[in-house]
Amino acid sequence: MTPELDPRHLGDHIDRLYRAALALCGRREDAEDLVQETFVRVLAKSRWINDDDDLGYLLRSLRNTFLTRKRDASRRPQTTAMDFEPEETRPIGRPEDSIQAMDLYAAISRLSDEHRDVLVAVDVTGLSYKEAAAALEVPEGTVMSRLYRARAALGKQLGP
Repeated sequence: MTPELDPRHLGDHIDRLYRAALALCGRREDAEDLVQETFVRVLAKSRWINDDDDLGYLLRSLRNTFLTRKRDASRRPQTTAMDFEPEETRPIGRPEDSIQAMDLYAAISRLSDEHRDVLVAVDVTGLSYKEAAAALEVPEGTVMSRLYRARAALGKQLGP
């Protein structure tokens, strides 16, 4: 029998999902909204998962919610953003570390979809290659090759 996703344990994964969302979106506010919307969708009805892989299921749901939001946004008229960007209110430690982390997440969000998804699954969320392959529904070898290319592209963006 396939186990049901237990809503009481969703909070156990919020930090990892937030980091994944931040890497997908590139902005703290958008990442918070994405995690919240993902939880709303997941909690809307009973969910069945395979092999107690609730993190993989949640990561897939987060990615699908992100892609749906992206597709919906492309259909709406574009607005002009203000030049004002609020400062990070929750520093990671030293202020320069916070800036570097936000630069890193912004760079990850600019990667191609295939590269960003695998980098988020393995490096940001901490899934194994096997878990990432199952979550992204691709072969494990594809995860390894995309991850190599994603890291190379990220290194190129960030420079020395």
